[in-house]
Amino acid sequence: MTETGTQRWLHIVNRSQSLLAVLSGVLLGIGLVGFFDSRTAEGTRAPVAIANPIPTPFSSAAPIYLSQSPVPSTQQGTQVSINGSTWVAPWSQWQAGGKIRTGISDAGLVRTVGVQFLNTENAAQQPIQWFSQPNLLLSLPTRLTRTLRYLDITDFAQQNGWQLQVNGATLQVTSPAAKVLAVRQGKQPWGDRIVIELDRPVPWQSDPQGQEFLLTLPAQLDPALQPLKPTVGNYVQSLKLEPSSNQTRIRLGLSASLRPRVWSLSNPNRIVIDVRPDSFVEQNILWAPGLRWRQQIVSLGTGRVPVVWLEVNPRQPGLSVKPILPNPAAMIGIAPLAQMAQQAQVAAAINGGFFNRIRKLPLGAVRLDGRWLSGPILNRGAIAWNSTGNTQFGRLMLRETLLAPTGQRLPLTHLNSGYIQAGIARYTADWGSTYTSLSDNEILISVQTNRVASQQTIEKAGTASVPIPVNGYLLVLRSNKSAASAFPPGALVQIESITEPPEFNRYPQIVAAGPLLLQNRQVVLDAKAESFSNAFATEAAARSAIAHTTNGTLLLVTAHTRLDGTGITLPEMAQLLQQLGAVDALNLDGGSSTTLYLGGQILDRLPRTAARVHNGIGVFINP
Repeated sequence: MTETGTQRWLHIVNRSQSLLAVLSGVLLGIGLVGFFDSRTAEGTRAPVAIANPIPTPFSSAAPIYLSQSPVPSTQQGTQVSINGSTWVAPWSQWQAGGKIRTGISDAGLVRTVGVQFLNTENAAQQPIQWFSQPNLLLSLPTRLTRTLRYLDITDFAQQNGWQLQVNGATLQVTSPAAKVLAVRQGKQPWGDRIVIELDRPVPWQSDPQGQEFLLTLPAQLDPALQPLKPTVGNYVQSLKLEPSSNQTRIRLGLSASLRPRVWSLSNPNRIVIDVRPDSFVEQNILWAPGLRWRQQIVSLGTGRVPVVWLEVNPRQPGLSVKPILPNPAAMIGIAPLAQMAQQAQVAAAINGGFFNRIRKLPLGAVRLDGRWLSGPILNRGAIAWNSTGNTQFGRLMLRETLLAPTGQRLPLTHLNSGYIQAGIARYTADWGSTYTSLSDNEILISVQTNRVASQQTIEKAGTASVPIPVNGYLLVLRSNKSAASAFPPGALVQIESITEPPEFNRYPQIVAAGPLLLQNRQVVLDAKAESFSNAFATEAAARSAIAHTTNGTLLLVTAHTRLDGTGITLPEMAQLLQQLGAVDALNLDGGSSTTLYLGGQILDRLPRTAARVHNGIGVFINP
């Protein structure tokens, strides 16, 4: 075998390889991009680059359906054990046709088995690619619950010789013994490729950890495998095989924080690791009726941006969209979006508006089922919507006026807000059962059934928590001592409240963030008008947005960086959303807050990198 400066091959020679397998490799389109089976003419032709973006293998093939969609579950759990290694992955079993069916959540199946999802327009079936031949792709029946989508693996497991057994909350999966026959490494113009050849298909688990990547296989190294002599690649700095009694780990050290793409091929059985900056796979999956998962690389100026988004039909029966919070009983609190989504029992979610990360309090409007959990600030952009799919985008203000017993009309600065300024603010029981002073020398006036019940002064911020009347509210006077005399105990107090624009008041659900990006297809970005700093307005960062299309679809969109690693500016985000078909669009909190969740998994980033957020926009499903 010839060794070049860009490729080093580690393999077992088997001269009995048939011409049929060779032709199968060609038909599969593997090429193998510069990798040739050790039993053919290795290194005799130049590497073939994969087109960008990388398509999901064999996505155009007709699927084979294994079984039909099942009915209600009989037992379920949260852990899946693959040959003794346990992973967090929801699973469920149910009776159908007199037989027990077993399903694993789609996110769990990717995590524990390594399947790849292919595009589909049928929410009842999920085509997969897993050691597949081009004309024998599999399609697993789906079983939708309020929060998860289970994929029925019953026939799939039997076909691959797996044994399934339930032990408490753990589904134990035992696959037949397997061997690693060869490991091959090679440089490519686009990056690096590692190929692991196996004697049979095996479930695998991949774990990207910044500049390290770990692949775990329930397979032993073949005793005849020659010692590994890895080379430094374009991005791969080190490659180690870590064998144990019943598994092999392949550990890669990378020169940059990349997410390698791992996929599989048959004839012979191989797992392929591609390390490249553009490993992003485009997808178009109807995940549930009215809920579509999209991934696409969008051209933006001279660069290209991987975009992950959800398309939501708010008119779909059984589907609704509402704000979600980590602590529904009080406005204080932040949590990772995944935790918030699971607590709220939603199927999908995107992070929402801004907040004070230190105080863990909201900085912008959140209205849930007609209740102002937090009021708007600074005339910032907002979206309002109702259960029939109608929406309103605009810059939002809430004007509340206090009618004092003296006849004075006193404007209120904010309602239920972590944003403080001189004047009078109002806090209702939707803020929580108590209010803790946010600034020094606050005067707190308790109003019950429209009459002043008490008045007190809190000298230091954070030193006292005062009950908020369930049948009233607290008035908080900041740097406004003179107004206190207008509210003696027993005095009658009234509130007038209007929104600007007034149309917003008709909508039960509202989330504000900003800036407003699009209205009627036109870019209306004006960060200064919404009191954002110049630094915020000009920075390039990860972005989240919510948008509305001509057919009434809501888009929940995330975009982190271009393929070259540079972030997205606000004007660029507006242009990107126009390309996705948005008519109206609102920028949401971005940066480390940017997170998109679907069915138990974070779609757009590694879960460990997602920051805690105050609120989100959740998609509820009642199948």
